[in-house]
Amino acid sequence: GWWKSLESREGYQVKHIYVDPGEKLSLQTHKFRSEIWTIAQGSGLVTVGEEVYNAEKGNVFKIERGEIHRAEGGENGLHIIELQLGDYLGEDDIIRIEDIYGRS
Repeated sequence: GWWKSLESREGYQVKHIYVDPGEKLSLQTHKFRSEIWTIAQGSGLVTVGEEVYNAEKGNVFKIERGEIHRAEGGENGLHIIELQLGDYLGEDDIIRIEDIYGRS
C-alpha cells in the first residue's frame, strides 16, 4: 500500500492511507498521538484494542493514544482518511508490536 499527507498543521495531520488487498498495516500503537480513521472506500478489517471490526465505507474508528490498532485490506483494498491528533506527529512515534514485513 501507500500513504500521503493531505494536510499538516500544529496539533494535527490528515493522511490518505491505502492498504492493498490481503495486506495489513503493522499491529502498532503510539505514545504521542490519537487517531480517527474514516473508511473512504473499499473494505477490510480494523483492529482497535482487543476488538476486530469489519470495515466498510463510512465507518469511523477512534483510536486513543497508546491503543493497539491495525488495518487489513479486503478484496478491493481499503482507503482510510486518518486524522492524527497530538503534540508530536512524527513517523518515529510508531511502536510496532507485529509486522509481516519485518519492520521494527
